[in-house]
Amino acid sequence: MYIGKFRLPIMSSLLIWAALWEIAGRTGASFIIPPLSRIFARIIEIVPTPAFGDALWITGKAFILGNIIAICIGVPLGVLMGRSVIADRIFLPWVNMFLSSPLSALVPVIMVIFGAGQTTIVLTVVLFAIWIVVLDARAGVRNITPSLVEMARSFGANRFQAFSKIFVWAALPEILAGVRLGMIRAVKGVVIGQLLVSIVGFGRLFEIYSSRFLMEHFWALLFVLFAFAFAINEALAWLERRFEYFAASRN
Repeated sequence: MYIGKFRLPIMSSLLIWAALWEIAGRTGASFIIPPLSRIFARIIEIVPTPAFGDALWITGKAFILGNIIAICIGVPLGVLMGRSVIADRIFLPWVNMFLSSPLSALVPVIMVIFGAGQTTIVLTVVLFAIWIVVLDARAGVRNITPSLVEMARSFGANRFQAFSKIFVWAALPEILAGVRLGMIRAVKGVVIGQLLVSIVGFGRLFEIYSSRFLMEHFWALLFVLFAFAFAINEALAWLERRFEYFAASRN
């Protein structure tokens, strides 16, 4: 970022917004926007509490299990769509439809079928995460050079061996990109599930803070979730860069 001939650090824009937030909060113009310094003080206050630990445990279980299911189903389905024209024509319209539709509206339907419990929250996470995993796995497989497939056939590889040793590894950069985007969407899915299905975990804390107008606590919890999503994004982006050479091996 440059201003004239002066180069500013990368974090300058965040620091500017933080300063504006602090000034706006200090004016007292709205109770919805408290000073940023008080929000960070609340983060330090609420994170060590047993209520936060219990919410993190409940939310983490649903988040991890939902992502495991989304990856275990989404990657094979994406590979199948990338390799089979028939499967692609059958599943691609549905995948695109679910990816672009307002998924929050489907959560009550899942709740009617599976009840107001942890199962529905996990399925909500799957619903938010799986579609981008499928599309990215499909895109990665479709970019594999035909010579790799022919080599696998010439060495007598069966379908499972071709899937596990050729398609997944060659499409790994796109698969990791899909997993990264799917996990970011899953953060939203688990919170929406906990708010709409059963008030547990972080959804319960959000409900308590908003109903009692504890805006400093509300923003503190929201910032913790933002930091969690950012950490996931950066960790998986680093992992993507570590496996970039697989993309070059396809050409």
